[in-house]
Amino acid sequence: MKKTGIVPTRDENYAEWYQQVIRAADLAENSPVRGCMVIKPWGYRIWETLQSKLDSRFKSTGHQNAYFPLFIPLSFLERESEHVAGFAKECAVVTHSKLKLNDQHRLEPCSPLEEPFIVRPTSETIIGESFSRWIQSYRDLPLLINQWANVVRWEMRTRLFLRTSEFLWQEGHTAHATAEEAREETLKMLEIYRDVVENELAIPVIVGEKTASERFPGAVSTYTLEAMMQDRKALQLGTSHFLGQNFAKAMNISFVDEDGQKKYVWTTSWGVATRLIGALIMMHSDDDGLILPPHIANLHAIILPIIHEESKRVQIEEYCLNLQQTLQTNAAIKVQMDTRDLRGGEKRWQWIKKGVCCLIEIGSKEVESNSVTFTMRDAINQKETISRDNFVQRLTDRLESLQRHLFNKALCARDMATIQVANERDFYEFFEQVGGFVFGYWSEDPSVESRIKNELKVTVRCLPSKYAEKRGHCLFTGKTDCPLALFAKAY
Repeated sequence: MKKTGIVPTRDENYAEWYQQVIRAADLAENSPVRGCMVIKPWGYRIWETLQSKLDSRFKSTGHQNAYFPLFIPLSFLERESEHVAGFAKECAVVTHSKLKLNDQHRLEPCSPLEEPFIVRPTSETIIGESFSRWIQSYRDLPLLINQWANVVRWEMRTRLFLRTSEFLWQEGHTAHATAEEAREETLKMLEIYRDVVENELAIPVIVGEKTASERFPGAVSTYTLEAMMQDRKALQLGTSHFLGQNFAKAMNISFVDEDGQKKYVWTTSWGVATRLIGALIMMHSDDDGLILPPHIANLHAIILPIIHEESKRVQIEEYCLNLQQTLQTNAAIKVQMDTRDLRGGEKRWQWIKKGVCCLIEIGSKEVESNSVTFTMRDAINQKETISRDNFVQRLTDRLESLQRHLFNKALCARDMATIQVANERDFYEFFEQVGGFVFGYWSEDPSVESRIKNELKVTVRCLPSKYAEKRGHCLFTGKTDCPLALFAKAY
């Protein structure tokens, strides 16, 4: 039986495999606070890289970063009825402002607040209150704001990165003079998400609009990116919402137009979270640990000196250091040398499990022949030796090849697990036997949506934008002129 870095394997227990990949890569751990996580340095570096790639795109389209309070007065949420109803079960509430020691010398809350505060589950209302003061005239529009923050949603069942009670994210909030401008903004930001997810994270997605039951609370339209993980379940990676004038009216965000008429603005909001790291792990990792696409990787290469004779240590380590400097100088390669006093095999396995793209092993043979021996992470048993003079270009090419390979592998796996069905029998049979993605025409009947969710744990992931013009007979009811929908079991 083949030895693997992770036990159990994906096929044996996918949920536990996911947790073990995180542990082996030293990405995060559970916090003493129920449902929360500690993101460790190796995991947080991924978030910083992702944050940088998103932030630069936001700023290039005119958005500015700001920060808003963690605490939201309860009355703010109550102004938009759908919004408060949608988040009520997930809210953490602050009711007191101080603690005191009781007679048993235990701390207990005192000084009740005049009005409870909600710990931020999302910020439409608190940001809307600021917008109502910042916007007075059409000259103040559009207002394009983004916030990097943490939010709290009191989840019952949690899993590191995928669903935690507290998580990191960005949330964009914008205000516009017309509905057309706001809709354009909603789709523009969705396209930025798609670009980052597909071209940086190497995760293929299906873009579409959510159904009414899956729509963000208080939104007119919600658009989503849906990806298939290796266990054939869907994962929502990001959403962008056209909020219409619902929040503008609730928070009194109005402006005077060029004709002197007072009007309500049209708003949007959009966000992605540390869930994207969970998607990376589930999408690309294997039974030996984490695999990171080069565009998002913490390290492209790790140099491992192989020293069998102490008398040759200085020579080998100098060779490794010069190679490191060459890679850093001549190419956009993130590289590090590992000189820790550990056995070579142990160090090699640690870096494999951390997902470093390329492992470089340098010993006396490489020094004497002026060569480099290396292994790419997606083929850890295939060592290659090449002249040092040609290595920078070879590694650059191999990193881009790895980036493409990971995307195409994920796309192929998704396509192999995707079918289109025309009747309910085939629909049920597919999800009862194997699962994956199903395309099918659907009458948008909420009772059908509720039934398949209860009976199969299958949801309508979206109405795919790519097939928005397609119409056919509903696979459940036989009704005509129905849109094509994407169905799946999901996280």
